[in-house]
Amino acid sequence: MEPIFDLESGSARKARARRIADAGAGFLMQRAAEDLDDRLAAVERRFDKAAALYCQTPAAANVLARSPKVKNVVRVEADVSLVGGEGLVATDELLPFEPESLDLVVSLHSLHEVNDLPGMLIQIRRSLRPDGLFLACLAGAGTLAELREALLLAETELHGGVSPRVFPFTDVRDAGALLQRAGFALPVADHESVTVRYDSMFDLMRDLRAMGATNTLAARSRRPASRALFMRAAQIYAERFSDPDGRIRATFATIWLSGWAPHASQQQPLKPGSGKVSLAKVLGDSTEDR
Repeated sequence: MEPIFDLESGSARKARARRIADAGAGFLMQRAAEDLDDRLAAVERRFDKAAALYCQTPAAANVLARSPKVKNVVRVEADVSLVGGEGLVATDELLPFEPESLDLVVSLHSLHEVNDLPGMLIQIRRSLRPDGLFLACLAGAGTLAELREALLLAETELHGGVSPRVFPFTDVRDAGALLQRAGFALPVADHESVTVRYDSMFDLMRDLRAMGATNTLAARSRRPASRALFMRAAQIYAERFSDPDGRIRATFATIWLSGWAPHASQQQPLKPGSGKVSLAKVLGDSTEDR
């Protein structure tokens, strides 16, 4: 299939972000790592071998290493510069694991940049032993909607057309359906959004650059954007998405995914028609005419 993302460019931009090492720009990853810690703490079981996939920073691997529920941790990245000498490098979206070789797989803020997300989820499910757990978060629909609109309007106004500049993001319902399609048992997808305020659009773009989250779309224009485009976009952004104090808003939406490799011990849905009590009877005492 036609690639959505330029993987080589994506790896280069993440390597550049590592060199920039702007701790302030890591707030999304830090938030995700804290959420991962909480979600893992709620799971009543232990994991012999865990993998942190394509997380760009050691944050997820560190959460796993600190957890008393996880015995062994391996980190996987798409570029050797990101693993820091400790971990595996897996390019072309091919996981370096044998079937049923892992007990836990986690991924933070990376799967939204995968060309074949259904295929990646299938690889993850196959790598898990029966009753193994998958936990991940990725950017969801609504992320950077303000920036997308400002750039689209500015480019249309100045050039009479647009080129793709902000990633296409999945929504929570589609993400849940992909878990089911990949064969996960007990799939769950939930969603949260956080609004971050900046002095200007350029401060937001500086953070995105330090996150390694700039445009890697394969269909992006290779012609450098003009200063006039960004100045007009910043003006539109401020006009449409600023607070009374003049600061602008940026939305970051996160989808959390969890699913288990199927196992006979897991709770199973009842077969249709196997219920013993009528729903009407259960609701009878609490219903009323309107």
